[in-house]
Amino acid sequence: MKNFALIGGSGFIAPRHFKAIKDTGNNLIAVLDPFDSVGILDSFFPNVDFFVEPERFDRHLEKLEYNKKNKIDY
Repeated sequence: MKNFALIGGSGFIAPRHFKAIKDTGNNLIAVLDPFDSVGILDSFFPNVDFFVEPERFDRHLEKLEYNKKNKIDY
């Protein structure tokens, strides 16, 4: 099982990425997008961490890497 972080969660193709990640048995850990109306994301990954600011997204990924909790693979 791989862990993913995604940039651009409200784009046209994003729902296909969500579905592909879920269908292959992987986890989506964090998503970054300045447009915060991404309702479809919750239907695939209800516990995903969502960010609208790149700095916070980057800090969150660094914390995950430092704590060895939910290491991001892609």
